[in-house]
Amino acid sequence: MGAEIGASARAVRASEADERLTSLFVSSQSANSPSSGIALVAVGGYGRATLSPGSDLDFVLLHDGTLREDQLKKLVDGILYPLWDSKSVVDHSVRTIEESLQMAKKDLKVALGLLDARHVAGDEELTVELASRSKESWRGAGAERLRELRSSYQERATRFGELAFLLEPDLKEARGGLRDVVIMRAIAATWITDLPHEHLAEAEEFLLDTRDALHIASGRDKDVLLMQEQDQVAEVLKFTDADELMKRVAQSARIIDYASELTWHRVEQSANTKRRTFLTRTRPIKPEPVGDGVAIFQSEVVLEFDAPVDSDPLLGLRAAAYAAQSGLPLSPFACQRLIQFAPPMPQPWPREARELLVTFLGAGPAMVRVWEALEQSGLIERYIPSWTRLRNLPQRNSLHRHTVDRHMVETAVQAAALTRMVHRPDLLLVAALLHDLGKGLEGDHSIVGAEMVGQIVTDLGWHGHDVEIITLLVLHHLLLPILATRRDIDDPATTDSVVDVLPEDAAAFLELLHALSIADGTATGSAGWSKWKAGLVQSLVDRVRDRIAGVELPPPPPLTPDQVNAAASGKVRVIVRANESNYDIEVIAPDSAGLLAVVAGVMTLAKFDVRSARTITHGYSAVMNWLVAPGRGGGVPDGERLRMDLMRALEDAQEIAAQVKKKAAAYAVINVPAPVVRVLHDAATDATVLEVRSHDRVGLLHDVARAITESGVDVRAAIVSTLGAEAFDILYLREVDGSALSEGHADEVVSRVEQALIDR
Repeated sequence: MGAEIGASARAVRASEADERLTSLFVSSQSANSPSSGIALVAVGGYGRATLSPGSDLDFVLLHDGTLREDQLKKLVDGILYPLWDSKSVVDHSVRTIEESLQMAKKDLKVALGLLDARHVAGDEELTVELASRSKESWRGAGAERLRELRSSYQERATRFGELAFLLEPDLKEARGGLRDVVIMRAIAATWITDLPHEHLAEAEEFLLDTRDALHIASGRDKDVLLMQEQDQVAEVLKFTDADELMKRVAQSARIIDYASELTWHRVEQSANTKRRTFLTRTRPIKPEPVGDGVAIFQSEVVLEFDAPVDSDPLLGLRAAAYAAQSGLPLSPFACQRLIQFAPPMPQPWPREARELLVTFLGAGPAMVRVWEALEQSGLIERYIPSWTRLRNLPQRNSLHRHTVDRHMVETAVQAAALTRMVHRPDLLLVAALLHDLGKGLEGDHSIVGAEMVGQIVTDLGWHGHDVEIITLLVLHHLLLPILATRRDIDDPATTDSVVDVLPEDAAAFLELLHALSIADGTATGSAGWSKWKAGLVQSLVDRVRDRIAGVELPPPPPLTPDQVNAAASGKVRVIVRANESNYDIEVIAPDSAGLLAVVAGVMTLAKFDVRSARTITHGYSAVMNWLVAPGRGGGVPDGERLRMDLMRALEDAQEIAAQVKKKAAAYAVINVPAPVVRVLHDAATDATVLEVRSHDRVGLLHDVARAITESGVDVRAAIVSTLGAEAFDILYLREVDGSALSEGHADEVVSRVEQALIDR
């Protein structure tokens, strides 16, 4: 690490700040006021001597109330103006001891800052008295302060998320961040519970080092570690790359978060114990056995004193399953006993062990806290050795909100809520936990994961056909959402793409695959799953289910009588409907070459981000459904205005193209992978399917559709999806006579589209 990184560097910065402030204080004091009854006190991070390169100087000018107001003002000005002139960032207050204590009662932030009060200059007795009375006041109002701290903790967790599992975390405010360490120290200052010690100081030091490096790399006082700055921060901290940095950040945050959860549990435990003792006047409670070496003690799941830890390899799973199912935390001391003395699990796992794992995973959200206890102690990696590689593995994908390992756990949590929709919930739960096993390795993670998962689940006790089903689930876990959003689900070829991969027990496998798709999408977050996508997947599953049951596939959903009449009128119609945070825009217009490009251009100029678009032809008109979100500077879609804009655009397609080109040129261009344009053979029964994968940008769909039009090809249907910054466009193309494209013509279209994307 560089000279400006580390605890010693932070201490040096604090010492240098002390020297400067002392010099200014002495100079200003001698010129403006008496030599006693006033002190300069460092508080907060400055008081703890943990100054980062961009940290502000947080201090209190403490006085005994005897100075005249003009003397006090001159003294303060003599300190502050030189600091401001040097561009130092200062957070200061001027108060007496009583004023400080009164303010601390009203403001939790002030109270926390005073707990770290440290003398810098002046009358040290004042500082000592302030520090002593602040701690006494804090302890005296312990119950009320703990409620405030708890509320603050929960509010921050909701607002900033969990540091360990975020792609761009706030190192200070997110759950598991530096603020939580401050809060744990404040809780310890109430004397209700001790501060957990194991690895906590090391984790805090690393997050402080990371913040130091972030200040150096960005040149700013900031706490949010953005993706574009992670490589620079990694370089400052001498990591090989950003992924290695983020693994270590996640590891440190998980240690802090686990310690924080344990601290809060012990606070609640202490309150419950006092309440029971007061009400019953009985002796302290004893552990309550629940069977097979597991007990409950003070609202924690523990191991009985005489539990056969060294001879029962299933004891840890039994305790974890009970804790998760009962919603109680698993004692850290129990985990320590297990990691030190428990024998290894037999290979393959016996049936009871496998059932305990399923019971544990099936607990849903309550499982996460227990999983974290097992993680912190190293038990997860003992049970599933391949988890070591996945632990804290970051994802360079804006759709995901969690690290790879946490996403897999969250998928299992979501799957637990879906066990009633499948006949084999055990297969669903274990597939959910392991579905992204192949991430972080070369190749398609679904294929790589499927190659690995068979041996893992065999070791976990599954065998034969069950192993084959789990392997297929991992291999095809993305199949349904990909086909539903990027193909025409009314085309029998799309249904065939699913039917072709189904095993012999097709119906049972389909329900498992459907449930896994929902769990995976929901765990990904709103960017990767929505009512719209869920509806498309459900429609595809319904079609596949009918096909394997021998039911003739239904025709495409009919247009409403209103749509039929609008299409027959030959007029342009636009209807806007609100849809969650997006808008559905129905466009009916006379079909013509280039219509898709023109409508896409109008949407672009109206500053809408296209999330999806589908179009079908009815008679001489096209019926289009667009899902859009307001882009930068865009407002709520106005149907009549869009209709007028579209009518003008249809009269002059060249003009709309020129406007789109001008608008696109105003946006910065970043380095992105080259687009992929290819023909998907046998993906449709009566058309040629063109797939376009590209970084999303202004005017993309317009450029693609225009290039296709210039090739003399009709667009029978278009399915457009935008996921994060990536666009996936599927276009069903036909010759003017209605036939699929010849191989030569298809190659020409591919070349034209590629050139259109490259030219822009």
